[in-house]
Amino acid sequence: MSETLNPLSTRACRMTHAYKTGIELRETLRDGVCLRTAVSEVTIYMEHLEDGYPSWHPAPDSFQGMLRLFIYREITGDSYRTLETYQELAEPFGLEHVSDEAVLSRAWRNRFDDGVREYVTIAAHYVVKEIHDYGPTVPVVRPKEEVTDSNPESADDDEQDESGGAEFSDEQIHRTTRLARDHGFNGFDSGRAQNASYEDTQFFELQTFMGMVGCGTAQGATRFQFRRGEEYGPHGDTHLRAVKQFEPEALIEGFDQASDRLLSAIASEASFRRPVTAAIDITTIPYYGDVEEMPMVSGVQGEEERAFKFATLSIIGQNIPLVLAVEPIRESSAWDRNPPNQVHRVVRRLVQRAKEHVPVETVLCDREFDSKRVYQTLSNLGVNYLVPTRITSSEREAIETMEADGRNVAVESVSVHVESGSHSMQFLYVPSTSGEGTTVFVTNLRVGPEDAESFCRRYSRRWRIENEYKSIKNDFLAKTSSKDYRVRLFYFVFAVLLYNIWRLTDFLLKASVDGEMTYTPVLTAGECVEIVASALIPPD
Repeated sequence: MSETLNPLSTRACRMTHAYKTGIELRETLRDGVCLRTAVSEVTIYMEHLEDGYPSWHPAPDSFQGMLRLFIYREITGDSYRTLETYQELAEPFGLEHVSDEAVLSRAWRNRFDDGVREYVTIAAHYVVKEIHDYGPTVPVVRPKEEVTDSNPESADDDEQDESGGAEFSDEQIHRTTRLARDHGFNGFDSGRAQNASYEDTQFFELQTFMGMVGCGTAQGATRFQFRRGEEYGPHGDTHLRAVKQFEPEALIEGFDQASDRLLSAIASEASFRRPVTAAIDITTIPYYGDVEEMPMVSGVQGEEERAFKFATLSIIGQNIPLVLAVEPIRESSAWDRNPPNQVHRVVRRLVQRAKEHVPVETVLCDREFDSKRVYQTLSNLGVNYLVPTRITSSEREAIETMEADGRNVAVESVSVHVESGSHSMQFLYVPSTSGEGTTVFVTNLRVGPEDAESFCRRYSRRWRIENEYKSIKNDFLAKTSSKDYRVRLFYFVFAVLLYNIWRLTDFLLKASVDGEMTYTPVLTAGECVEIVASALIPPD
């Protein structure tokens, strides 16, 4: 804290109490007590902490119990959605139950004032730093870098604000989110009759609400009707029937239109007029039912597991990591008669659609796309590529020769020849970044041995894709056990759309205060979903 505090002021006393709580927690953890027990027993100094909810407020949770819960959260770094699954925390913290993420988010913003949030953050972050600096090892404690140089007064983000200390009003956030939402939903048309009982937007509202609360269709529809009224919200079976009216091709076309509208909102940004680096990857949504007459279900892990698969193309290395294209994967599996997967065709469709929105310079793919047809397809599309290749006997021989010569980097020029054309490419042999050994990449760019290692480091940018898929699945994807592929595709496409709205909202908020354009968001995924839904759904 840079400001000078009057040692007798309320804030000074509150901060002193926060550190006393943190010190007590640290000493208890050093005695070998688990974090849950330590937080449940630590002294909470209430003299200068005020409950933001009046005595008549219907909130069932005790104020002190919520303080313990949020101290625990700030120490672990858990998201609200993760926290609500830890119902075992309720009893030791003096709560009837751990509320869902929407209630927790509102409590942090509305029930806790700046002073209470500061108390929680100071106490918790002191513990995190002390544990990492001096021990003992406590596995559930979040990384130290997540709390270093943080702003306690804006600590309601799952990831700390790196926009230069910018703070955003509720109205600013709501206005920005509504802007992003309005750019995202208009491209979808079910083709239902004009005199239908419910408009398409009402189904989008319900789908957003389901993503917000993380529930299935039947439960989500019931809770949605409770908030909006039984006559307004469609029933669960009505929602599913409407979703099935969206043909797969129409969904993909609608997503493309939404992507174009979202990008139009930031068209003035110079970074998005330049050619971008994109990553293509495949995500899986587990499936546990019968596979008879399920051609879109593919095998995973040697077909021991089952899943729906979707390929995506995303911008990486930019300030706003948007998903530009989605493509369903239809693979040949032991239980069907599908033709062998033509992955190069998937790549072609993804890149072609992405190039309608932004100029694509380079594409990064994982080993699932290690194919001469993929390489030639990318070359024919006029884009560069960098792909790690599977190590076969010929690559293994080259690595053995390198080792015998005492070299750790090598470049080999070859040519690709397939029915769709031919081009020159290179094998790049570089030290593995994940441990000992050698990783082999292929590229159609000319790279010398002196530049090969640094050139291949750009592949590490793909780590963001893992975070991207985690957010899509955990924060935006509504639950369903439907066997109908149209439902599965709609749910996934809509989740990706909400992810893009989150990222656009974050970008616009940063731009509004001339903040630093970093990857780390200032608005958490859960908060964004809640705000999108609240813009549609009146508050309780």
